[in-house]
Amino acid sequence: MTTNINYQRMNLDKEASKIALRKQSAAQRQQLRDEVTLFSERTEKVITNALIIGGALALTYIIVRQFTGGKPRKSATKKLKIVTEPQEAVTVAAAQEPPSIVSQLGNVLVSQASILLLNLAKEKIAAYLQAQKEQKP
Repeated sequence: MTTNINYQRMNLDKEASKIALRKQSAAQRQQLRDEVTLFSERTEKVITNALIIGGALALTYIIVRQFTGGKPRKSATKKLKIVTEPQEAVTVAAAQEPPSIVSQLGNVLVSQASILLLNLAKEKIAAYLQAQKEQKP
């Protein structure tokens, strides 16, 4: 009879430890889910900021290319050949032409847009770094 009671106590102890382990497992599982969710949210914010900054830089590049003409120029000066004798050629550099008003306006707009986008990128990076600093214990 005492062995039967001891056997029942051992079974109850085993069941209690199984229940405790299941509760602990469920708590750890929930903790892992919470950490994965938090990590996903942080990653999403970082990717969003990176896309905003990359898009701003790409837009700036496109705008600059549109206003500057797209193809790089070899030289801003024109060379004239003056022939004094049939066998001898002299090269003289012509004076540079002043840039047109449209070109100057385009350069100013591109500069202002670049400054605006870089300031936006700077603010986003500063906010991200501040958030990272606050999260570290």
